[in-house]
Amino acid sequence: MILVARLASLLVLLAPAQAVAQELAEAEVVVTGARREADDFEESRPAIGLRRTADFAVMGVTIAGDTRDSDRRREEIWAMVRSAIEVAGRSGVELATGNFVLEPLTLANHRNLQLLNDGRPDTDRVYFLAKVRLGAGGDAAAAIDRIQRFVRAVPPYGRAEMRASGDLTLSVVGPDQYRGQILDLIAADSRATAARFGPAYAVTASGLDRPVEWMRAGLTEIFLYVPYNIVVVPTDQSGLP
Repeated sequence: MILVARLASLLVLLAPAQAVAQELAEAEVVVTGARREADDFEESRPAIGLRRTADFAVMGVTIAGDTRDSDRRREEIWAMVRSAIEVAGRSGVELATGNFVLEPLTLANHRNLQLLNDGRPDTDRVYFLAKVRLGAGGDAAAAIDRIQRFVRAVPPYGRAEMRASGDLTLSVVGPDQYRGQILDLIAADSRATAARFGPAYAVTASGLDRPVEWMRAGLTEIFLYVPYNIVVVPTDQSGLP
């Protein structure tokens, strides 16, 4: 299952963290400009982590209608949603729903979208996400262009109209699959840090059991990290109080 990222509040105790880690090994989560929301929010993040291109470029899409008859208005909206799902497959675009953890939008579940007022009397709208897989180069302009061409390609139904909405954001699939790479980077940096103080010093680390966190690091790049701490300590502590 692809989770859309309001990636829920997470406990920092070891057992819950392991359960979350298993879930996030496959889930797709949205990456915003700040780190993910969590009960243990911290303003700072470690310097060491994994920077990589996101898996998908994501943009919001709205289908709205203002036909006076409510039943007809809503059926026009649902018809256009079904058309969008069919056109997406031919346009190199994938559709999804969710706020934090993403799930594919399909003909089987499209009626689960919430109908909202579009800001005027006798209007309704639905909101979902269009996403494009990013290649190694992470071409944001090409991704935006593909989504916009997809929006233009979906034929209107009655008075229902489709529009892209919001800024481009990113998603990553299975953030916790990168835990091993992140821990290798932390271990290498810890060894280098201890070496700078000489052979009589080492480092201790804490927080390595916590879930992988993420934040946006560029137009199409994300930064994945574990919120750890290291402390430099003397290897011989016999003379310490």
